[in-house]
Amino acid sequence: MSGTSVDGIDAAIIQCGETIPLQVLHTRSFEYPKAWRSFVLALGQGQQSVDLDELGRCDSALGAEFARCALALIDEAQLKPRDIRAIGSHGQTVRHRPSGPHPFTLQIGCPHVIAERTGICTVADFRRRDIAAGGQGAPLVPAFHAAAFASSEPVAVLNLGGIANVTLINASDVQGFDTGPANAILDAHMASLGECAVDINGNFAASGQIDLISLAKLLSDPYFAKAAPKSTGREHFNLAWAYQIAPEFNGKPAADRQATLTELTACSAAAALKGFAAANIYVCGGGIHNAYLMRRIRANLSPGQRLQSSDAKGLHPDFVEAAAFAWLAQQTLSQKPGNLMQVTGAAGTRVLGSICQP
Repeated sequence: MSGTSVDGIDAAIIQCGETIPLQVLHTRSFEYPKAWRSFVLALGQGQQSVDLDELGRCDSALGAEFARCALALIDEAQLKPRDIRAIGSHGQTVRHRPSGPHPFTLQIGCPHVIAERTGICTVADFRRRDIAAGGQGAPLVPAFHAAAFASSEPVAVLNLGGIANVTLINASDVQGFDTGPANAILDAHMASLGECAVDINGNFAASGQIDLISLAKLLSDPYFAKAAPKSTGREHFNLAWAYQIAPEFNGKPAADRQATLTELTACSAAAALKGFAAANIYVCGGGIHNAYLMRRIRANLSPGQRLQSSDAKGLHPDFVEAAAFAWLAQQTLSQKPGNLMQVTGAAGTRVLGSICQP
């Protein structure tokens, strides 16, 4: 799994099946290849001019890097490639346009290269079939969340990745959607300051003051009021968007801008959770390590709702999405649907992904 934050490659080995309970056996995060990070970030933020030769090279290079990470993880787990039934590769999203007359989504990291380098069946390109069926192509993790987190009581899952998404689970229904920006815009602002690309523990944001006027303008973006199904990405929520919708924001002190963007994430995530009668909200994704962001989400929730790490359900918060795409590969190979039509808006459930045999 390589998400919209473009801050690393997360890998997980899981065991699951018809009669085998889901178990995460081994995990590791790998450094993102420096040679391609700037190019991928520019693509993800809607860069208009794209060099097709460079895009093709990046697709191949990331495929080779994903294969290297998979083999390294297998070796660390003291397994052999022959022990692995399949690799589920999310790929790197570089553009997500689920609306309009010709909706599309594009993930790179060539699965053919992964299959060739590892000798392992590789399942990839999960999102495009859902879009072809009229869906958003995202989020896809709610189906996994429903399998891994469901209980006798309503529960919610909040994923704080580059973009935040929620899954709302009760006995009769599962809902889910992207709530808006999260780590991608926070990291982008820190990187623009030229010091540290990450606001460690949210300390920099905590040192600033929330600009309520700019915050109100940012929250007025139509996406937040839009009814689900809905999904979004870095191409919509980025620094240029923030400065355009709230021009005065760019003139504020840097710490105030970071505090305001953090509050934007907290408010939009909490708004999606407040109306759902779930006492337990399990949090995963890199944002769980931002202590200030977590405090602000708690402050915006309804009384009685509590946040806790996905660790409470036996899933390390940094590897829930990686495990999800391994699980989705299992669904594909079992010819089972991977999407939830009520979440993505697709015309029906579909078996997702393309299979590259070794």
